[in-house]
Amino acid sequence: MDIRNCRKCGRIFQYSGESPVICDNCKREQEKLFEQVRDYIRDNPGASMNQVSEENSVSINQIQQWVREERLEFSRESGVTFYCEKCGAPIRTGRFCNNCKNAMAQDLDSMYKKPVTAVPHKRRTERDAMRFMGKQDI
Repeated sequence: MDIRNCRKCGRIFQYSGESPVICDNCKREQEKLFEQVRDYIRDNPGASMNQVSEENSVSINQIQQWVREERLEFSRESGVTFYCEKCGAPIRTGRFCNNCKNAMAQDLDSMYKKPVTAVPHKRRTERDAMRFMGKQDI
């Protein structure tokens, strides 16, 4: 049994190995806050990140984390832009652009698939033929 202190409220709780290290009560509160922010962004598509943060009493870091987790996406009208961590292309949600995601998926796929090598076909000769003992040619 793994017992830890909640990083938000300090209460002791049984940690199940899931990230982040917060208790169930704080997880529920954080999920309610997420839904509030998601609804605010949906109702106010032109809102900047500062407006969303101030109107919902949520830190900008928390909003950025939800965007990196692909739980939130800002509209084009908002002017909020994030950048791909690999190539720097502008994106609206996540950590990587679609091109980099696809390239990484192909790289991983090629790592796990073993290349098929052709085995050269061996020519049969008279010497390789099967023989039977005690039989005579008729």
